Amino acid sequence: MVIDRDVKVQPGRHRALRVLARRAGPAYAFLLPGFVVFTVVMVYPTIQAFIISLQRWSPVKGGHNTFVGLANYVQALHDPIVWRALANSGVYMLVTVVAEMALGLICALALNAAIRGRSVFRLMIYIPVVTSWVVVSILFKYLFMGNDSLVNSSLGLVGLPPVDWFNGRWTGMVVICALGVWKGVGWSMLIFLAALQAVPAELHEVAEMDGAGWWSRFWNVTMPAIRRTTFFISIMLVIGALSVYISVSLITNGGPANMTQVPLMYLYQQAFSFLNFGYGSAIAFMLTILILIVSLGQFSIGERAAEGATA
Repeated sequence: MVIDRDVKVQPGRHRALRVLARRAGPAYAFLLPGFVVFTVVMVYPTIQAFIISLQRWSPVKGGHNTFVGLANYVQALHDPIVWRALANSGVYMLVTVVAEMALGLICALALNAAIRGRSVFRLMIYIPVVTSWVVVSILFKYLFMGNDSLVNSSLGLVGLPPVDWFNGRWTGMVVICALGVWKGVGWSMLIFLAALQAVPAELHEVAEMDGAGWWSRFWNVTMPAIRRTTFFISIMLVIGALSVYISVSLITNGGPANMTQVPLMYLYQQAFSFLNFGYGSAIAFMLTILILIVSLGQFSIGERAAEGATA
């Protein structure tokens, strides 16, 4: 009887699989090209880079590659330049993320109100976002470079001495952070503005009828409504801040004496300037893990905040 039951059920299973294949087949056919490209462009290079990080790898064809295990990772953990680069990225992240979100929200609130000339204002704020990083990095370098630069000349007008911006760690970081904030405010503004325009006007009208002032409406109506957008912006800005590279490369090149070094810049120099690809790959994977941990932490905090607001 058991054998007969299995024989009867088997054709039904085959029919169900054939129906599922007919329905899902076109979808998988459309997904296949993208999956192949993703595998070739992302998955395979990632696996290969991890293998290289475990070796003293030679870029020369036929060169000798020595397996060193986790030695590159241990070296990175004991490298003071790596820790300085991480500290600089942390400072850059704190300054730019907070400033971009605060200024972006203020600009979005202004644009969401009925003010004159808001189209021109929106264009002026957003232009830096679509401008090339290379162009604005070179522009900022010349704005701060030399005693006769525009910034130092402006300091002289108010009686302050000129500053050698690129001869110290923190003065160099000021320039890099200023560029990051100036270029990123427009992006935050645009996302915040879209979220603000999606907040139902009826909520503000009811709150106003109940006697709530502007600040009360903003804090108790607007902010809860755009909470998820706020966390999305913070996650994207943190990832971008920890991956800063072009501005550092063109403004200070990590100098002086690696004082303004950042992880992405340092791993690039190790790999392509000193041909130490194994060490560069190890730093890259450590940075990836750090960004993943920070992002997951932000997701966890965001979810808890959202659950607490709806509880």
